[in-house]
Amino acid sequence: MKKMIVDDMAVAFTKRNQDDFISLTDMAKCKNAEATGLVISHWLSTRYAIEFLGIWETINNPDFNVTEFSNIRIDSGSNGYVLSSKQWIERTNAIGIVSSAGRYGGTFAHKDIAFEFGSWLSPKFKYYLIREYQRLKEQEQAKLGWSVRRELSKINYHIHTDAIKQNLIPAVLTKQQMSIVYANEADVLNMALFGFTAKDWRDTHPDLQGNVRDYATVNQLICLSNMESLNSVLINDGVPQSERLQKLNQIAISQMTVLESVGEHKLLK
Repeated sequence: MKKMIVDDMAVAFTKRNQDDFISLTDMAKCKNAEATGLVISHWLSTRYAIEFLGIWETINNPDFNVTEFSNIRIDSGSNGYVLSSKQWIERTNAIGIVSSAGRYGGTFAHKDIAFEFGSWLSPKFKYYLIREYQRLKEQEQAKLGWSVRRELSKINYHIHTDAIKQNLIPAVLTKQQMSIVYANEADVLNMALFGFTAKDWRDTHPDLQGNVRDYATVNQLICLSNMESLNSVLINDGVPQSERLQKLNQIAISQMTVLESVGEHKLLK
């Protein structure tokens, strides 16, 4: 459960089946903080809200009860007609709105529906809601971009290490000996791309945390990922390490030339 601040109000939102659902209960507080359920019911009772919900459910919900929806649509908007979120869900088998009791309960709706509810509450509130939601999504994308930088260096890791284990490591080696072989193969890639080993980098940068790959550019990490896959193929083909180093260095030069001409920013878009 996450929170966003909309016009000085905290509005919760959460993931449900990979989609964002926003708290209508929190949003309704801008109208009446003491009777949020009543505010939501008043909105659900309008013809416009029912028609929008019907379209959304028809498109996104194969189990939507169209017959019951038609009955609700006929009654909606009439004087004295009130429809609660619970009634809407139970009668139509709707999935765009969910309601639950308890400390972290309340009425939540798919973001598409929540934005429409925001329009009914206040154009100003809807504007702030959409702006804050978009800001948080952009922030998430920025964090994802940072994760991509590190995760790219891990792509094909298991393929690479399995190839080393199957082709370069005798069965009688100890775990310590195996780790030395793995480090040696990692340095084949380091030498091919960076021109130095991991130890050379640590000796040159004693004050920095992590390793050379933590300070690599996006393009270098992309190239490194590709080289891991290619090196595993060369290992399986029985190509000696010295020949592999030469081939990988040529590949690194070629790929980095292309990647640098494209630019990191375009690659992450």
